[in-house]
Amino acid sequence: MKPQTICELFFQVVEKKKNGSLFMYKEGGVYKPISALDMKERVEKIGNGLIALGLEENGKAAILSHNRWEWAAADLGTITAGAADVTIYPTLPSDQVEYILKDSDASIIFVENMLQFEKVTEIRKNCKKLKYVIVMDNTKIDEKDTMTLDELMEKGEQYRGKHETEYQERAASRKPDDLLTLIYTSGTTGNPKGVMLTHRNLASNCVDARAAVLGSDYYDSSDVSLSFLPLSHVLERMAGYYLIMLLGGCIAYAESIETVPQNMVEVKPTLMVSVPRLYEKMYARIIDMALSGSGLKKKIFFWAVSVGQAASPILSRGGRPSGFLGFKYKVAHKLVFSKLQQKTGGKLKFFISGGAPLGKEIAEFFLAADLKILEGYGLTETSPVITVNLLTLIKPGTVGPVIPNVEVKIAEDGEILCKGPNVMVGYYNREDETKEVLEKNGWFHTGDIGHLDQDNCLVITDRKKELIVTSGGKNVAPAPIENNLKAIKYVSQAVLIGDKRKFISAIIVPDFEALKKWANRNGVIFSSDAELLKNEKILELYQQKIDGVNKDLARYEQVKKFALLQEEMTLETGELTPTLKVKRRVVDEKRKDLIDRLYAE
Repeated sequence: MKPQTICELFFQVVEKKKNGSLFMYKEGGVYKPISALDMKERVEKIGNGLIALGLEENGKAAILSHNRWEWAAADLGTITAGAADVTIYPTLPSDQVEYILKDSDASIIFVENMLQFEKVTEIRKNCKKLKYVIVMDNTKIDEKDTMTLDELMEKGEQYRGKHETEYQERAASRKPDDLLTLIYTSGTTGNPKGVMLTHRNLASNCVDARAAVLGSDYYDSSDVSLSFLPLSHVLERMAGYYLIMLLGGCIAYAESIETVPQNMVEVKPTLMVSVPRLYEKMYARIIDMALSGSGLKKKIFFWAVSVGQAASPILSRGGRPSGFLGFKYKVAHKLVFSKLQQKTGGKLKFFISGGAPLGKEIAEFFLAADLKILEGYGLTETSPVITVNLLTLIKPGTVGPVIPNVEVKIAEDGEILCKGPNVMVGYYNREDETKEVLEKNGWFHTGDIGHLDQDNCLVITDRKKELIVTSGGKNVAPAPIENNLKAIKYVSQAVLIGDKRKFISAIIVPDFEALKKWANRNGVIFSSDAELLKNEKILELYQQKIDGVNKDLARYEQVKKFALLQEEMTLETGELTPTLKVKRRVVDEKRKDLIDRLYAE
């Protein structure tokens, strides 16, 4: 039975897995499992506790937390109690948390710890509909209408004793078209909008994505996924959580983004979801290790990569090379690729990439090394998956074919339109803005530009809104050029500038680790990062690398000038969204003086 709601999905997996591990979390230096039946018991207590607090059917509870098993328990407790949840990034400042709480009409909020609790305390009096705050950490807080998660579960247990069937009835009565969640778009422009996604939206997307990649009956209780992308983001919510449950797998929570390499080795994931930033960093680290090895090691590494590239056309179709190439590939695997795979835990079947474009060069390298990355495409508004590369059809530079039951068409101006059971109901309380993107006949306007190639794989050329239009009227798509710049070993981040200006320039954040090694090898003397970035030899190095990128571009697309930034663009500087996408408008404002200097000379 294919689940029609997320409640059904959860109860079906509990029935199948029983005492098998459904979640894992690290405590006291070791990963501890939570069985499916144990999770069901916790979820039931939370659901009953929420009903006891007066959470109504179709009411709303918010979740403000990093990834942890309690996040999933709060989510499942809320939805099985017949309500919807509102997910909030823990990195957001209190004024944005206030905006979301007021806009969504949430009456209860789960917060992770004292830090998030204090954030809510600051704004609580302004959120008239907010009645209760529940703290996941077991910190006793002596404040009215506030309790710990343990206390909520105790309350739920007592309530269940007196009202045996109420929770069960609510959980069973959820319909596919009931609201499941409000996910606020990260707002690269203006205030965030609450995207209304139903049970059907996410349940169908899990079922259809599984059918596309693994087959409609795939189920493997030995699968493990390492979860570290924010669960507040639809990609992790669907592909790193609900989908993993549907596949029969276990979700292990990384301690933090910094510990992902170590946690991979500990939990040995078979599947993993990430944004391109992780793969970019892995690629940079691997290339750096190869280049700093001895002459022989370097030779072996690049020989293995060339063998992998020769085998890629076969690997990309799900095959294995045979004959002499097959022999060489086995040697390359033993000497080089197996060591790279050990760094991921040694059991990885494939990575999933989404949330931003993945550089073609990086996708090709991982494919050659037999670490398959299945790049997909979608938006919050499409739950999110519209297309995904398949194990039998990996085409770097594309986001793969359309998944079953979803339709795509290209409008006359090149915009990608999508229709299917994955498309949102609309934006919460924003009828006008819903009408701007959702036609009456169900076609959703993605705001992205692209085309379908001869294999029916979707190629994204850019965001409609992000196209740079130079003062000469030329349209430049920044993402592909930025990806080529980021593939340079000495570049950590790159942002293209040039809207309404005479030519294209770039702001570049160096990869200081790689750059300092180069500087030391080449006799560059410096006492600080600032001094290093002013050095003539360093500027020449970057110019030479940028010239290499420029030679494959049309004249009007070429990067004519660049500036090196000493500090990373981060969430804290406000220049990145929680999924590490660049907020171009913020970069333009924040770096205005630097940009003006590039065009003044």
